[in-house]
Amino acid sequence: MKWKHHLLSRESLEDKFIGSAIGTFVGDTLGMPVEGWGRAAIEARFGLLTTLEDGRFPRGYYTDDTEMMIGILEVLAENGDFDPNLTVKKFLENFHPERGYGGRIYVLMDRLRKGIPWHQVATDSFGNGAAMRIAPIGFFYFHDIKNVKRYAILSCKITHLHPEAIAGAVAQAIAVSLAVSYGIRNIPIPRIEFLDRIMEEVLDIHTGFVQRILEIKSISKLGLRDNIQNIARCFACHVRSIEAVPPAIASFLLTDTFKDAVVTGINLGGDTDTIGAMTGAIAGAYYGYSQIPEEWIQVLENASKGRDYVIGLAKKAAEILYRRLKKS
Repeated sequence: MKWKHHLLSRESLEDKFIGSAIGTFVGDTLGMPVEGWGRAAIEARFGLLTTLEDGRFPRGYYTDDTEMMIGILEVLAENGDFDPNLTVKKFLENFHPERGYGGRIYVLMDRLRKGIPWHQVATDSFGNGAAMRIAPIGFFYFHDIKNVKRYAILSCKITHLHPEAIAGAVAQAIAVSLAVSYGIRNIPIPRIEFLDRIMEEVLDIHTGFVQRILEIKSISKLGLRDNIQNIARCFACHVRSIEAVPPAIASFLLTDTFKDAVVTGINLGGDTDTIGAMTGAIAGAYYGYSQIPEEWIQVLENASKGRDYVIGLAKKAAEILYRRLKKS
């Protein structure tokens, strides 16, 4: 889609870009305390988890999901385009093992630190680690779906080579980009069209992933608790990309506010911080930063690469794209 000038404003781009970046942050930290818990265990402890709680980290602290998202956002804000070599540099600079990375990433980071080229480092993992960090590519290139897909694949291949992981990264990035597009135009999400567009871009990567996305169409939109139950019945909601990205998309499509979307995502159980991060990325891209509950935003950690830093990066990325599109 070629964007018309009257559809664009610097303020709307900022709202959606910050919304998706901080949405990732919020969803990550909301899900952090119950990562690995089953849906029934979360319900037994909290009823419905709706507040930021202490967990393995203090409440409001992000995990590896947000830390890697920050690396990609730094590249786009500083470089004006995605660059895998610069992304590797950012991943290494930002890498804090205590943020909760999976065991496989330690080996990858060690190999990258030793100077092994990034395209020789990735493993055949089907995990959701590439999808969890992909939001900036989705919102920065939202106006150009071909580039969203191209750079989502390239970003994924730094660490993940399995078609399921690649399909997950593409599906999540496309979902974010579509959410920005509909959100800026203030158009209600056409659920079937939204899912069809994602499936179209994933079809040539992994047909099984398409089938899992297709299952979202069969889930009726009901109340919050019923939605949680029905999504969890369809998907395992664990670290496998094919079981984590679809429930994040479903959590967005079956709700009507940012808060309800993220609450749905984290109460599914399983890999809650990552599903929460991905749900927050999509919902934030659509509803915008202005619709994220202030009581959540205020609790987010705010050290050197905390809340304000992420907001600043997203603003810078929005400014870069705004100027680029106004000239086109």
